[in-house]
Amino acid sequence: MNIRINLDIEMAKNKMPLKELSEKIGISMTNLSLLKNGKVKAIRFSTLEAICRELNCQPGDILEYVLSDDAK
Repeated sequence: MNIRINLDIEMAKNKMPLKELSEKIGISMTNLSLLKNGKVKAIRFSTLEAICRELNCQPGDILEYVLSDDAK
């Protein structure tokens, strides 16, 4: 996948553990962990909005497009 998820970086900047973020945004720890580890194919805008609100960041801080070796 060419989209890198930097959720762990933003969580570290805010010193917010997975459990706390999970509770604040109303997403299970399992689903949030899957997102953090890049194991998901999609994310709802409402989820992205809640994460950005709690971590005081922009969607581009969490999602990053990375050019694959095939496209170079």
